[in-house]
Amino acid sequence: MRWFAPYALLPTGLAHNVLITADSGRFVQITPDSEPDGAEQLPGVVLPGFANAHSHAFHRAVRGRTHDSSGDFWTWRQRMYAVAARLDPDSYLRLARATYAEMAVAGITCVGEFHYLHHGPGGVRYDDPNAMAAALQQAANDAGIRLTLLDACYLAGGLDGTGHLPLDDVQRRFADHNSGDWEARVAGLRESPTMKIGVAIHSIRAVPQAQLSDIREVADHGTSPSGAPAALPLHVHLSEQPAENAACQDYYRCTPTELLHGQGVLSDNTTAVHATHLTDSDIATLGRTGTTSCFCPTTERDLADGIGPARRLREAGSSLSLGSDQHAVIDSFEEARGLEMHERLTSLQRGVFSPSQLLDAMTRHDSLGWADAGRLVVGARADLVA
Repeated sequence: MRWFAPYALLPTGLAHNVLITADSGRFVQITPDSEPDGAEQLPGVVLPGFANAHSHAFHRAVRGRTHDSSGDFWTWRQRMYAVAARLDPDSYLRLARATYAEMAVAGITCVGEFHYLHHGPGGVRYDDPNAMAAALQQAANDAGIRLTLLDACYLAGGLDGTGHLPLDDVQRRFADHNSGDWEARVAGLRESPTMKIGVAIHSIRAVPQAQLSDIREVADHGTSPSGAPAALPLHVHLSEQPAENAACQDYYRCTPTELLHGQGVLSDNTTAVHATHLTDSDIATLGRTGTTSCFCPTTERDLADGIGPARRLREAGSSLSLGSDQHAVIDSFEEARGLEMHERLTSLQRGVFSPSQLLDAMTRHDSLGWADAGRLVVGARADLVA
């Protein structure tokens, strides 16, 4: 394939009249100040393909159905659970395919699917215990985007000052019996040229302290498709709600960040999703460990979660990524715009993030295990959006 772009944003900056050649899915030549020479002409400015670092595909069905009354995250969650209760592998395939197709036309070339809708009603396993994951893989293939399946461990129904709570009826669809059962099911997943496997801790509400290190061990001792050792991406919902922080303090006598760090979960292979309600010490810890912080501004404002300390996290050493989460909007530009605009509201300063920093957050394919994507350079995966 050969394309000609009047403008392309290369790592060296904005380039003019760029001839781009790809072969076998890789960029093999990128030459500014060229002539079209018969290549397909692209409009506007060419950018690297975007990475959607946090998705719950089935939440897309809730769009536009939770705004008819007041409430908060917890009341929204009940409507989301109602959708989860109705899905099966066939309907999940149709819903996820539409969700991923919407991402593809928005310039997203890779999605990190934080997958916890695992089993049938009542928690009964399908004949294929990964049937819902197979639906997601097929959906991504049909839509034409790469997938990182972040299989989430989910063991408990919540957390309060007395400890972890039992699962409710819908949550049984999310849960495995214990971390060993979860690990055995994850071992049955298979990567492909367009799908990588990652793991996730749903939250410190859903995974007791004693099992956190089990998930970290699975992430640390992953293997590549060739069989070579390769750490798996590890993602976790972190401090999205003050109630989560209060419950953790009441029961564990520490913040969720401190709990995860104490079990060795935080590292440069880990992504903390939301990272909204953090202490100064939490911010320093996430930065010091090199943990990525994934912000989902359109979801965080839609659910009245709050505004997280994105600038302070970046300054502390935590790289930033972006996700559309519940898909109230699927638009990477809007997520990047939200990252900047939210900081303007809290800092009373404009231009908190530079355009290049925002583009970095939009293209963090490495946080999903695709370190060879997200830049317009020779040898990289031939992802681009005009």
